[in-house]
Amino acid sequence: MAALGTARLVLEDGTIFEGEGFGFQGASAGEVVFSTGMVGYPESLTDPSYKGQILTLTYPLIGNYGVPEFTRDESGLPFGFESEKIQASGLIVSEYASRHSHHSAARSLDQWLENEKIPGLAGIDTRALTKILRERGSMLGKIEFPGMPTEFFDPNAADLAASVSPREISRLGGKEGASPKRLTVVMLDCGAKVSIPRSLLRRGVDIVRVPYDHYFLNLDYDGLLITNGPGDPCMYGTTVKNIERSLAVGKPILGICLGHQLLALAAGADTYKLKFGHRSHNQPCIEQNGNGSNSRSKPGRCFITSQNHGYVVRKDSLPHDWTVWFTNVNDGTVEGIHHISKPFFSVQFHPEANPGPEDTGWVFDQFVERMLRE
Repeated sequence: MAALGTARLVLEDGTIFEGEGFGFQGASAGEVVFSTGMVGYPESLTDPSYKGQILTLTYPLIGNYGVPEFTRDESGLPFGFESEKIQASGLIVSEYASRHSHHSAARSLDQWLENEKIPGLAGIDTRALTKILRERGSMLGKIEFPGMPTEFFDPNAADLAASVSPREISRLGGKEGASPKRLTVVMLDCGAKVSIPRSLLRRGVDIVRVPYDHYFLNLDYDGLLITNGPGDPCMYGTTVKNIERSLAVGKPILGICLGHQLLALAAGADTYKLKFGHRSHNQPCIEQNGNGSNSRSKPGRCFITSQNHGYVVRKDSLPHDWTVWFTNVNDGTVEGIHHISKPFFSVQFHPEANPGPEDTGWVFDQFVERMLRE
């Protein structure tokens, strides 16, 4: 790695951290957040939910296994990454490993960031930075190099979905024989990780992928999946209205992460911003209530989940015909909801994982089962 020299992270409260730049030498701004995951930086950096955010990784050594070659699976979806490119606005690490070693590595993290024009900052006391963000909350920040000043940027006030959602409708076909009946899901793509459609395709489900603000009720489908995505869910007015209309149709609905929040808004609930969010691969969630007659639901069981979100559903705002499905063990926030009688349900965590544990992949199985029963 050719060091770029001194660079700095400036927080909106005036706090400054100085370190060594790597990757792309250029200024960047966004919301500074932190993730406590130990591995998975290729997947995390390409997660569209990080759009507009400067990602701080608390694990002390980053870059040691390099970055794999960009390839696609049999469905044409990126493999080893969660989208076509890096979505985060910048990367903050304690120690960057300039020498990497892994059988799948095709290049270094430094080279990848430089090619994608994303600045990195190493040599930062990420423990001190994380403590500030935990105590004062996630805040705006900017990475600056000498002679390259920039202004603060608030991604939560922007229409981020427009930059990560597809602009046209596309179709993906699931594996033959994986389901007793050929099912079609409309995937309302607000900035989906590719592991979400891949999880459906493995179960033999055909997918119609539509833009986040697309009117989809005139399509022929068996179920609706609302994906993850970046930003404040209250910015998605058109999307919420379309989901509200779909509730009247009565077909099964599954929401994931942002999709969970949007489903709650469409049902009449409220959301609010967490102080510093949940971004890690080991968030414990307890299933509070069984969801329908699904045999995989086990109330009282604790699941370890992968998460990446800054907003949550307000528990006391849920309508009387909706109930909490999962809660977060650490802070008691809502991690899932479902309708008491209709096939509508959602989870705040990521059942597709990548990176993170796959303990809750059965949520997709439940979605398929509900479509088969309707």
